[in-house]
Amino acid sequence: MLIGYARVSTAAQDLTPQLDALKEAGCEKTYSDKASGARVNRPGLAEAIAYARPGDVIVVWKLDRLGRTMKGLVDLAAELEERKIGLRSITDGIDTSGTAGRLVFNILAAMAQMERELVRERTGAALAVARRKGRFGGRKSVMTQERKNVVAELLKTDMAPSEIAAAIGVSLSTFYRHFPARRGD
Repeated sequence: MLIGYARVSTAAQDLTPQLDALKEAGCEKTYSDKASGARVNRPGLAEAIAYARPGDVIVVWKLDRLGRTMKGLVDLAAELEERKIGLRSITDGIDTSGTAGRLVFNILAAMAQMERELVRERTGAALAVARRKGRFGGRKSVMTQERKNVVAELLKTDMAPSEIAAAIGVSLSTFYRHFPARRGD
């Protein structure tokens, strides 16, 4: 039996094109979700998998409808293979119920893993270059040089650190991060 699964990321998106493609592909039963691919809890996918029996094939419009990560797809494909359930992607032209389809799927999985590792390496290299140039990621500090100058003047008065922080519009923890010596005050 061909069992269809369709997913869109938000409730505002339309499932119709996917459902039409699944029906045209010959799916006798179809399940769907309106949820991000990153979400683990997708009831429609869980129902489709629970309904499938050995020899059945789960059909999707495109592999990315099953999840965002190739690892997740590979794990799902392995689970389906263990249960003797095939996986077919209409637009990607992959059908794991055959030997060639499993080979293509595993090659794509290996390539996706390699791409993730290359992106991680390039990102790490770019961050290292930025750090050497004195640039760091994250939000800019709210404690500007102007505020630090004001704090320096206010510290000469009898104001408590909490009052100074409130006066310049920063949290007490931000104040202490920039003036740790005043923590005991």
